[in-house]
Amino acid sequence: MRHLTFLFLSVTILGCKPNSKSDLIASISRIDTLRGRIELDQNVLEYTKYDSNSIALTNATVFDGKGNPAKENQTIVVENGYFKAFGQNSEIDIPENATVINLKGKTVIPGIVGVHNHLHIPRFPFIGEIASKLYLASGVTTIQTCGAASPQQEIELSKKIEKGQVIGPNIVTSGPYFTGKGGNPNMIIPESEEQIRDTIRYWTQKGVRWFKVYRNTSPKDLETIVDEAHKQGAKVTGHLCSITFEQAAHIGIDGIEHGLNSASDFRNNKTFGICDGSREYMDELVIDSEEVKNLQNLIIDNNVFLTSTLAIYEASVPERAFADERTLNVMSPILVSEYTDRRKNFDSMGLKDNIRQKRLKRIMQFERQFYKMGGTLTAGVDAGRHVLPGFGDQRNFELLKEAGFTNQEALKVMTANGAKVLSNPDIGSIEVGKKADFVVIDGQIENSIRNAALVFKDGYGYNPKLILEDIKGKFVTE
Repeated sequence: MRHLTFLFLSVTILGCKPNSKSDLIASISRIDTLRGRIELDQNVLEYTKYDSNSIALTNATVFDGKGNPAKENQTIVVENGYFKAFGQNSEIDIPENATVINLKGKTVIPGIVGVHNHLHIPRFPFIGEIASKLYLASGVTTIQTCGAASPQQEIELSKKIEKGQVIGPNIVTSGPYFTGKGGNPNMIIPESEEQIRDTIRYWTQKGVRWFKVYRNTSPKDLETIVDEAHKQGAKVTGHLCSITFEQAAHIGIDGIEHGLNSASDFRNNKTFGICDGSREYMDELVIDSEEVKNLQNLIIDNNVFLTSTLAIYEASVPERAFADERTLNVMSPILVSEYTDRRKNFDSMGLKDNIRQKRLKRIMQFERQFYKMGGTLTAGVDAGRHVLPGFGDQRNFELLKEAGFTNQEALKVMTANGAKVLSNPDIGSIEVGKKADFVVIDGQIENSIRNAALVFKDGYGYNPKLILEDIKGKFVTE
């Protein structure tokens, strides 16, 4: 109803106040025509299968991304890059000039909105162009990079994608990381409050709207970072350790990464403002205890979201750290060799039901409980090791299912909730008036969203197989 109200007001302002439902639909059509969509360069169009301004997809099973169960026998009409109509086949009129695609036996989900989706991995400070191809081929149509090793290059790539010059998801860029004394020397270790404020002002003037604090950040510095970021219309998230979840929530942080794995609230012998203390809590904490629920309620009451990064944690669990065939096909020989060596080391350990396996289950339980309590849970890949951009996002869906989420709940976490924390009402769900960012998956979802047949972004239908074939063996080279 909110979108229809907005559209009614919009067409009234344009001087064409609708008197009926049919008038409203016609008015919406005129707005869509005025709104238009980006034009793609020829080198980008080569990856598309459908580029018509008017497309009708029929007979689909559709998850809308809002937490609702799937709807069957649906028709979706896309015009000029936006959803124009969505409903039962019998209720939707297909435009005469539309390209019709029969999706019988296929499932449609919103484009994935990843909010911990770097354009760098360890040792490689910028892998933007190949990572962008992987993200899009996997159905990830928008990313928030959650800390940048090369922020200027991120900004430049984002602008090129926005102009249709190169292939990739829409990129919500980040500034450089902030940390504290004893932290990573490649990050900003603040020397003064003014340095923090100058840094944030510098990058927000360039269009950056997110900043990330890392493990050693002091509580005092976080107060300054949050204060200045919010003054500049930006948000702050963090991979915490020196600062507890409780402290960060009271300070006003917007988001917290990695869930239970980065919580220092329950550490024994922890020093205020220092990343220390023991991690026995990971093995002993009762997740459904009042102590944990009280912390989660505090986070929820302070409007702090949590980001799930299950795929990258799983990569450190010997019993589960396996790369599938498609991953090995995309990785460069260097990364394949490194993975093979790691796998040999894991196999030589002969570990079964190890500590990290149990911790993964507890991290899952923490996230499931937070969601059921009403918390805003999002997801992202945090690529590294053999967990690749996009592929890791797809794996997150499977791990959320393992954690007890239903199909529609897991998809809401990965789509609508991501759009919510990015304050972008145009994406994240399949609704009339929103951007036509969505994924067509072969077959029914069951427990996986890996079989992407088409990925639509701005109404253009990309061929995932063509993209993946182009980057075979190229992720990443020295």
